[in-house]
Amino acid sequence: MSRKPDYGFTDSDLSRIIEMAWEDRTPFEAIASGWSLSEPEVITLMRQSLKPASFRLWRKRVSGRKSKHLQLRHPGIERGYCSSQYKLRSRK
Repeated sequence: MSRKPDYGFTDSDLSRIIEMAWEDRTPFEAIASGWSLSEPEVITLMRQSLKPASFRLWRKRVSGRKSKHLQLRHPGIERGYCSSQYKLRSRK
């Protein structure tokens, strides 16, 4: 039995959705705009994609977290990621 839900996503898309769901600063609304998944659908996807203990950790982490919901965020926070998260490293 496959643990992955069948939303028609590629493995790469599914991996990115899970990564975004784990990120503290990425609101559920950002996932909804990128992949048309509501918060309950993200929860279902996470439940089916993660091991049970990992899912419980994630739910405990995001439950009630203000940064995961745009309407609960401080108005001064306009980005969905840490300012240093996506800086390119110089090659030597």
